[in-house]
Amino acid sequence: MEWLLVVGLLGLALLGAPLLAIFAAAAMLLFAQLADTPMSGAASDIFSDKFADSPLLVTIPLFTFAGYLMAEAGTPRRLVRVSRAWFGWMPGGLAMVCIVASAFFTSFTGGSGITIVAIGGLLYPALIAERYPEKFSLGLVTTSGSLGLLFPPSVPIVLFAVVAGIEVEKLFIAGILPGVLTVVALGVFAAYKGLRIDLPRQKFEVGEAFASLREAIWELLLPFVLILALFFGVLRIHEAAAFTALYVLIVEVFVYKDVTLRKDLPRIITESMTLVGAILAILATAVGFTGYLIQDQLPMKILEAMSSLITSKIMFLLVLNVFLLMVGMLMDIFSAIVVVVPLVLPIAECFGINKYHLGIVFLLNLEIGYMTPPVGLNLFIASFRFEKPVVSLYKAVVPYIGILLVALVITTYWEDLSLAMLPDEDLEQEIPMHCADDEALPEDPLLEDDFGGGGLDDLEDDLGGGGLDALEDELGGGGGLDALEDEFDLDSLEDELDEDEGGGEDEGGGSALDALEDEYGL
Repeated sequence: MEWLLVVGLLGLALLGAPLLAIFAAAAMLLFAQLADTPMSGAASDIFSDKFADSPLLVTIPLFTFAGYLMAEAGTPRRLVRVSRAWFGWMPGGLAMVCIVASAFFTSFTGGSGITIVAIGGLLYPALIAERYPEKFSLGLVTTSGSLGLLFPPSVPIVLFAVVAGIEVEKLFIAGILPGVLTVVALGVFAAYKGLRIDLPRQKFEVGEAFASLREAIWELLLPFVLILALFFGVLRIHEAAAFTALYVLIVEVFVYKDVTLRKDLPRIITESMTLVGAILAILATAVGFTGYLIQDQLPMKILEAMSSLITSKIMFLLVLNVFLLMVGMLMDIFSAIVVVVPLVLPIAECFGINKYHLGIVFLLNLEIGYMTPPVGLNLFIASFRFEKPVVSLYKAVVPYIGILLVALVITTYWEDLSLAMLPDEDLEQEIPMHCADDEALPEDPLLEDDFGGGGLDDLEDDLGGGGLDALEDELGGGGGLDALEDEFDLDSLEDELDEDEGGGEDEGGGSALDALEDEYGL
């Protein structure tokens, strides 16, 4: 029956049914198959602290609104100007302008394709005009559309923290160094390309550099203020989200006056909240769906199936990278997070992978998946925006994918890159009890503590090496523990303790000795 349900839902998905409808139907039908569980059981997790009561949920609409507001204002133009003034003199300077401006802008828009339209739309004609090769330019603007996902206040980082149940402030901090690595790696490639084909450079002019900086100073300050405020605990994440939305609103409406209150602002609010509504609807139905998967112990079944094939942490990370690259090609980042994270997280914990490190690896994989042929989302957005065949973009992005894969390998297998700036208490990763083999489970901790850490085996040794059978012979003359019970009349003692407690089993919920047994796990 479950297989028929899966096939039917996949068929509906291929026919174009909304993703939230697929999740909702799957959750309700699967819960209905459980014994003594109604369809409404799918909603139990939705109204819990996992979703509806999560304090992080409010940050999604606030950060999304700020990103849309900046996209509709003159922010892309100002960012291009300041980047060009400060980096245009370097080899491949205009390409570096595209990388830096896109990374900054994507951190606010969440890699939803707006960066390709806004920044790429400005810089692609400029790149062609300055004799940058068309293939190089197309690959650059397509790749830059997903840069910046690892920088605050990236909405995908917030969403991962919500789903994984970790602190988003610390996940922001964990993404800074890997994010810088990706930007620097692409910058080195741009410089190499500029030197190789002798591309024109812009002369550095002090006056223009500081003039462009003054023009964009209000927007450039925002990410630095957020990072410092979160790092030093001045703002919590929901406070930082509210600050960001209010700050951007004041700057764009009243300082730069790029957005009008009556004409532009209502439209921007409508468009941004439409996206938020779609994200929250998908997230809510996915929470119900993953609630069934967890109740059915699907992650543990996957772990059991993988245990015979994947025997090490390194091997698991390798398989995870390949899997997430495919997910990034086929799904948008928000759907991928809410669907895949609950399945991957319990398995990663069993291999001792830190949750914050996993989050950065997860998002970097999806960042690359955005541009990976044949169906990466950025490929189709760039094809539509620049009116180029999507096949021509496949070849254009290959060098950039190779560079980012090198950055991914470094980030994945060098954990200190993402964990170096986190407190020491967040670096320790305990293996959950459900991951341990039966043979590896520790002895009873109570007995180990009481008898020197050796468990029952040491207790047997202390009693003469004959084990508990020898103890029975010594105490009962061969009658065992039953004889010991008869000698001390333990049944009468139990009755007496019940009377002293002022009630029997009916009043106290059990005898005193039973309570003692329950307390010490006997």
